[in-house]
Amino acid sequence: MANIINENYYKQRNEHGMERLRELLDMLPDFVKEFFIGIQMRTTVLTRLNYAFDLKVFFRYLSEKKYRIPVKEIALIDIEKLTAFDIELYLDYLSNYTIDGKTYSCEEKAKERKLSSLRSFFKYYFKKDKLLSNVCAKVDFPKLHDKPIIRLDNNEIHALLHEAENGNNLTNRQKHYQQIYAKRDTAILTLFLGTGIRVSELVGLNEEDFNFENNSFTVTRKGGNKSILYFSDEVKNSLLSYLEWLKEKKSASYEPFAKQARLTNAMFLSNQGKRFSVRGIEMLVKKYSKIASPLKNITPHKLRSTFGTALYRETQDIYVVADVLGHSDVNTTKKHYAQMSEDIRKKAANAIVLHQNNDENQ
Repeated sequence: MANIINENYYKQRNEHGMERLRELLDMLPDFVKEFFIGIQMRTTVLTRLNYAFDLKVFFRYLSEKKYRIPVKEIALIDIEKLTAFDIELYLDYLSNYTIDGKTYSCEEKAKERKLSSLRSFFKYYFKKDKLLSNVCAKVDFPKLHDKPIIRLDNNEIHALLHEAENGNNLTNRQKHYQQIYAKRDTAILTLFLGTGIRVSELVGLNEEDFNFENNSFTVTRKGGNKSILYFSDEVKNSLLSYLEWLKEKKSASYEPFAKQARLTNAMFLSNQGKRFSVRGIEMLVKKYSKIASPLKNITPHKLRSTFGTALYRETQDIYVVADVLGHSDVNTTKKHYAQMSEDIRKKAANAIVLHQNNDENQ
């Protein structure tokens, strides 16, 4: 029997992120490294990596549109020369731009994130007295238009799980794999719908993270903190059925899947017997949801919204929803479920009957 590698998914992800971050910093002006060193104690690797991607776009813009010099030659004095209008021109540029032959288009949310990265960048050097002013602070964030929460209704949830279990409407090729991995796919969808975890949290789960005696599991949240979440008996039964299937598959020594699967402690394995990737999970959800709800673009995040909606309707407590979903700021939760709060207030207005009708008085 091969030895199981006790994978630390998040450690490996951070190591890969650090490697990618170093590659990006090599493309940027040397003085930029000071910013990333300065913020490393209060940010995650993924946050810094996102900053690096955003700054790469910004410095490419300065190189090609503003100063007409190579990125590596841009100095802090060139940043000092920028005005608030220059930043606004950059945000306008983000509406449609091309890098390495590929065209990108940023809407309000993407522009907000890139401006937020720039604000942190300028704020750092201004705080260190290396910039005389913080021009980014003078630029307003784009106005964000609220989008309706896309979620599955009860009939769509039933159809989604039924398709994962039976595959009646899949193509012949899809049905071939569904018949093999039905228990796994059903367990993944059930865990999403029953707990509302993020896709990044799901792929990082290991078998030992689950305690079936009290229906709980440990999840590593977005910022690296660990939380204990609970699931229903229905979710438990689906997970145990999958684990029983997985045990049988691992014992089949002649199969390539089994050989690879015995080397990992990951909870959910791809068709190759390796830990699922985020992209792999997204494709799995898309495969079944296109049949269950063809008019909605359902992603793992939409399954999360489906759970959050059900939990809010059940508890009517936004703080409970924020805690279970792992939102660090309850305002994020309020923003997403404000429409439901309005519905609850409307129902409350009719909850008390002030006057009985005549028939009841007689």
